[in-house]
Amino acid sequence: MTKKLTANLPLVSLIAVNALPIFGVLFLDWEVFAVLLLYWAENVVLGFYNILRMALAPVANSAEHIGKLFMIPFFAVHYGGFTAVHGIFVFAIFGKDRVMDPGRTTWPCFFAFLQMLVNTVRDALNSAPGVSLMFLALFVSHGVSFVQNYLLKGERHRLNPQMLMMQPYKRIVILHVTIIFGGGLTMLLGSPIPILILLIALKTAVDIALHKAEHKALAGKQHNA
Repeated sequence: MTKKLTANLPLVSLIAVNALPIFGVLFLDWEVFAVLLLYWAENVVLGFYNILRMALAPVANSAEHIGKLFMIPFFAVHYGGFTAVHGIFVFAIFGKDRVMDPGRTTWPCFFAFLQMLVNTVRDALNSAPGVSLMFLALFVSHGVSFVQNYLLKGERHRLNPQMLMMQPYKRIVILHVTIIFGGGLTMLLGSPIPILILLIALKTAVDIALHKAEHKALAGKQHNA
């Protein structure tokens, strides 16, 4: 029983952290904006762990190690800018009277996109009570999956930096088309608690399906190898 629970720990932690917004809705008076901001913040967590995956992905020779020195900063800037714009979009569409100030960008060259991301995260964490603690819980949940699946189960040996470069984008597009559709419907209905909980359940179901599909595909690669 303990072994089975340990094997399913990443899935259990994923479900647990997805249930946290229900607490926000029921006890912290969250509306759809706060729920969507937390889901947006998950993109930041995914990007952080993807950079760790890229850094720890095995390569065949020193030239590929040098390639990482270019690929990782490129991913950080590109993904960071993509995520920052997505966050500004959530503020603009769902924030009502809340104003998000991306701030004056002073970081050099393309790193200005990362500064924009940092400023957006700052405003997101201050947008509603409890968001910062739940943001931390997202780091813990994805950290469990990173350690168990990527490090201990050896997924790092079935992925390379090139594959990891594109991996988060597919998940974001599928997940957030679902979330924004559900969020728009919830907002039109005035963010009633039952509809908000339905939105959380929808996001959780999609998250579980993506999680299972991703790790099943990597397990299949190990079997074929």
